[in-house]
Amino acid sequence: MAEAGPGFLEQLKSCIVWSWTYLWTVWFFIMLFLVYILRVPLKINDNLSTVSMFLNTLTPKFYVALTGTSSLISGLILIFEWWYFRKYGTSFIEQVSVSHLRPLLGGVDNNSPSNSNTNNGDSDSNRQSVSECKVWRNPLNLFRGAEYNRYTWVTGREPLTYYDMNLSAQDHQTFFTCDTDHLRPADAIMQKAWRERNPQARISAAHEALELNECATAYILLAEEEATTIVEAEKLFKQALKAGEGCYRRSQQLQHHGAQYEAQHRRDTNVLVYIKRRLAMCARKLGRTREAVKMMRDLMKEFPLLSMFNIHENLLEALLELQAYADVQAVLAKYDDISLPKSATICYTAALLKARAVSDKFSPEAASRRGLSTAEMNAVEAIHRAVEFNPHVPKYLLEMKSLILPPEHILKRGDSEAIAYAFFHLQHWKRVEGALNLLHSFRMIPYPLEKGHLFYPYPICTETADRELLPSFHEVSVYPKKELPFFILFTAGLCSFTAMLALLTHQFPELMGVFAKAFLSTLFAPLNFVMEKVESILPSSLWHQLTRI
Repeated sequence: MAEAGPGFLEQLKSCIVWSWTYLWTVWFFIMLFLVYILRVPLKINDNLSTVSMFLNTLTPKFYVALTGTSSLISGLILIFEWWYFRKYGTSFIEQVSVSHLRPLLGGVDNNSPSNSNTNNGDSDSNRQSVSECKVWRNPLNLFRGAEYNRYTWVTGREPLTYYDMNLSAQDHQTFFTCDTDHLRPADAIMQKAWRERNPQARISAAHEALELNECATAYILLAEEEATTIVEAEKLFKQALKAGEGCYRRSQQLQHHGAQYEAQHRRDTNVLVYIKRRLAMCARKLGRTREAVKMMRDLMKEFPLLSMFNIHENLLEALLELQAYADVQAVLAKYDDISLPKSATICYTAALLKARAVSDKFSPEAASRRGLSTAEMNAVEAIHRAVEFNPHVPKYLLEMKSLILPPEHILKRGDSEAIAYAFFHLQHWKRVEGALNLLHSFRMIPYPLEKGHLFYPYPICTETADRELLPSFHEVSVYPKKELPFFILFTAGLCSFTAMLALLTHQFPELMGVFAKAFLSTLFAPLNFVMEKVESILPSSLWHQLTRI
């Protein structure tokens, strides 16, 4: 909080400078209008009497035109400021003031040591935010052919962005290829297929590879992209499993013969784990949940070190579907550890279990009278922890915002992760009576997220990354909510005020003329008083020379 003081003072200075600049600019143009358009002879020695006489003879139409023009100028500035804020997330006037008026406002020199230290600190924080904004593979990602493409056929919208699909292509090349693929014709074809951007070219390459050999990765590509139903995808994955197990056993025997064999065995292991995980997901989607749970448990026992696939999150969702809450708690006890990276699935599932114990009898009114019990306090703290980790999730669980298909990659603590979690877990929250009511009571905790209590401070880079991951038709959730800059509010108020003056002057010309004359007389009274004092003090000869200058 110590860093907020100088920034606030600098912003306040910018606001004052730009407010006065705007007002004096308008007044300057009024004077130019009076001098050059109406040819009014303004001379200091006339004590502004000519101006006063002219202003007294002005008709109401002049005031209507003046206030209307000022309202128009303010409206144009308001429209431009609003457009700039919506596109870039900041005020144009504020950005210009910070960039160009800082030396005039007493800013620090760019070459000073303190500023260099500040720049180093900013670069360190930027590096930290980049590391915090790492994009992860969605463990519950859908099937492209059977689910994403069907959505496109029905709605005509593309649910996946190019950035998201490009990340998937990089993942496939990392998991399903190795340096020895060129030695096997089918694998060489698939190595090129994973790099293809055209889906039809990838599918054709997979069929070409299968004509040469039983290639597990070719079956994977067809199951993911060509199969139009989950049943078809499951059949192809079973064929891939048969081919993948054979390759895995052969490479397992040769893995210690050299680095190339070790890399091939690592690739075959990734392929086998991927196939089994997707088969378990097919069983879960087809309603065979207990079978899916068994497959996931066996896979986690067989390959305990492969945590990059986050299979435990698939297992948690399947166990919640079975309402096996004791088993869910056992999985959380193993993976909800301080040394392991957190996720929305971990935090909100833990909160759901705590809320389940008290949600059916919880009442905010009763709790405010008697205080919170130990179980209620634990539930509140769990929800606090979950909302602090990802504040976007409650909007989707409470159905305050519409859901879309989750992307293939997610940003932890971002809107993309919130969509992926709520898409599969909303039904589990609805099944627990009162859980959503309890979440609704604490949906704003903590607000705003300036500093986290249980996690690192909320990263500022989530909005940019989520906009790359989520389709354009989805309105990305931003947290903390950006407040309108001062200059948008200022120009909106100025535009409304001058428009109201123009309307009142047009409707009540005589009354507004009286008010205008009174206001101008009051405005010029101090200036007339000063000029009279100056004339009485200074010699007439000196005053005459000054007026000539």
